[in-house]
Amino acid sequence: MDATPHFADDLVECLRELGHPLCAGLDPHLDLVPPLFRQGTMAPGDPETARAVEVFLREFLHRVAGRVAIVKPQIAFFERLGPEGLAVLARLVKVARGLGLRVLLDAKRGDVGSTAAAYAAAYLGRDAVLPADAMTVNPYLGLDTLEPFLETAADTGRGVFVLVKTSNPGAGDLQDRRLEGGGTLYEALAGELGKRSEALRGERTGYSSLGIVAGATWPGESERLRELLPRSLFLVPGYGAQGAGAEEALRGFVRGPGGSLEGGIVNSSRGLLFPAGSASAGSHAWERAIDDAVDRAVGELREAAR
Repeated sequence: MDATPHFADDLVECLRELGHPLCAGLDPHLDLVPPLFRQGTMAPGDPETARAVEVFLREFLHRVAGRVAIVKPQIAFFERLGPEGLAVLARLVKVARGLGLRVLLDAKRGDVGSTAAAYAAAYLGRDAVLPADAMTVNPYLGLDTLEPFLETAADTGRGVFVLVKTSNPGAGDLQDRRLEGGGTLYEALAGELGKRSEALRGERTGYSSLGIVAGATWPGESERLRELLPRSLFLVPGYGAQGAGAEEALRGFVRGPGGSLEGGIVNSSRGLLFPAGSASAGSHAWERAIDDAVDRAVGELREAAR
């Protein structure tokens, strides 16, 4: 795989042109796939299921192309479908990139030594068989486990988003633990990442391709993370279906050259994939439902970013 433009520079410039930070999540819950696209039993082991998911998401990608900068497939939903599911994911990644969409693979990989290097090569490497523009990684086996991902990203121009303060209710069980020297575990992790982010900063925008996951459900913590990581991109889950609003989602963002808040992407998965009205049997009704959901999210985020 040939090296691409610096991930952070490329993404931020596209976000500025679009005027909003919306990221479209690709989480194909089988029980929610609209009747228009369902085939066979829709059981994970049914070969027709993978085909149905591919057609559904391919059509969705065509609806959002040119309207969002980036999409985020969650690999677990494709792994559930077995080998054909991963083949579908690989084809969808190719389609998305062909439509001008960046692809952030939500894989949350994290392992030691050569295993971490293999994960990095599989998704971020020059010869990746499933090439993504960026991926999520889990740091809780130790900071050394991040190095293969960061080294590969530096070599290929890709991006890495490290789990720091996630959006789930139990995030604080470990991430908010107070340390003997003061502060919390998530703050200590952010501080360590700050030392490494400089190596992945872009020349045009100054943003680093070493980003973090900072859930919209913890807006105060997002502000603290921005203090610790002023030039890192934030991947913000928790907006929409998980209960956080647009203003909460942008609390860790900063004013950009154009005066609007910037500094990351705000993900919406179920709210865009399965909006009200999308279960209609008609293709035109489905298209309208998707378009309306995207317009609504874009409008909310644009308003909050002013």
